[in-house]
Amino acid sequence: MRQLIADKPGDGHSPSQTRELLQFAWPVLIAQLALMTNSVIDTAMAGRLSAIDLAAVGIASSIMATVLMSLISVLLALPPIIAHLYGAGQRADIGREIHQSIWISLVLALVAITLLCFPEPFIAISSLQPVVESKVRAYLAASAWGVPATIALRIFFGLSTGIGRPQPVMFINLMALLFKIPLNAVLMFGLLGFPAMGATGCPVATALDAWLMAVFVWIWCLRHPDYTEFKIQARFTLPDWEAIWNFLRLGIPIGLTFVADVTAFTMMALFIARLGPVVSGAHQIAANLAAMAFMVPLSLGNATAVMAGQAIGAGQPERARHISWLGIRLGMSIAVVISLLFWLGSPQIAAIYTTDPQVQKIAIPLIALVGLYHLGDALQAVAVNALRGYKKSAVPMLIYASVLWGLGLGGGILLGLTDKLGPPRGAVGFWIAAIGSLWLVAGLVALYLNAVSRVHRRI
Repeated sequence: MRQLIADKPGDGHSPSQTRELLQFAWPVLIAQLALMTNSVIDTAMAGRLSAIDLAAVGIASSIMATVLMSLISVLLALPPIIAHLYGAGQRADIGREIHQSIWISLVLALVAITLLCFPEPFIAISSLQPVVESKVRAYLAASAWGVPATIALRIFFGLSTGIGRPQPVMFINLMALLFKIPLNAVLMFGLLGFPAMGATGCPVATALDAWLMAVFVWIWCLRHPDYTEFKIQARFTLPDWEAIWNFLRLGIPIGLTFVADVTAFTMMALFIARLGPVVSGAHQIAANLAAMAFMVPLSLGNATAVMAGQAIGAGQPERARHISWLGIRLGMSIAVVISLLFWLGSPQIAAIYTTDPQVQKIAIPLIALVGLYHLGDALQAVAVNALRGYKKSAVPMLIYASVLWGLGLGGGILLGLTDKLGPPRGAVGFWIAAIGSLWLVAGLVALYLNAVSRVHRRI
């Protein structure tokens, strides 16, 4: 591995790059953890209502993540595009890219709202009990109201991340978290004279929170002197089809990669829902932990992508390669510690999420499996983000789609719900298949990153 990150004399590589990467990553990490804490809050509060509400929140949030993140992930093309322009000193062109991303977002929002309001394909897969289905439908319909605000926030996050200023993103997510807790309590449990909405209170609170933050952050951004050089307030540009095509050529494969990644993960919840609300609730706890742990390598991956992209824009391919592999080393080191915490503390973690002894019993072995899952998740998260810094997204899309859908989701159905490979293993079978597929994806993506970074170094 050390040969992969060998430095040329005089390139300026030093421990300062590690500090720079960590200084960029920690605000992103806090921002991502604050964002994920919203899901933890929803899960924990729903668990205090009933197993039905916990299952409904888990299933509905999985559907929402599948729809929303698969579409919004197209906007993940924005940070590397902006990073390249920023590294090349083309600051005035950044505003034009923001304008084009808004045109793209209008279409993404319309599709997302339609799918959330008419979720029949997802409902059919889950074979839900009527009482759970009604709560899931209400949750998704309420979620649709927050889609435009969520997309507006993502555009700002892409801008700030691409120019290497993650602190505003951290601040907004922390502020949103402070509003989320009381909003959830009031709407879910019927405090202060409001009707008790149960599980449906989660998405209503999230939508209100998103709108408050979106309005605040864009008023702040358009008035802040540090953002004036990007010409965001210049005359709004009409659709530039060449710019939109270049954006989508990078963004669509990223989006499809997320479709493969997110659906392979969230579809587990829909198939596991066939096993009943107790098993579904236990799986939701494990899935929530996996998503929370994922924020650590994701933050390092985002930092790696932006720093590598800026280095490439500035004509420094050796620096970009070094940063990419440095990010992977840091990500895997932290992942080992997190995995050990899951393996050793699974009973205690399960007790934090739920007081139901049946749910705890099923959740404990799943939490231990999350430890193995996270090791592969960490490697792929940093590697695939580093590739986005190089504006490479097509090959990872093919890897993710073929492996995660085939070996991961397909293998999970065979192991978890059928007797073709032995007795059905339930939720454990799905997690075993997910672990194997994710490790294969991680290895292939890391090999591709090595090849891409070597080619750029010789250009």
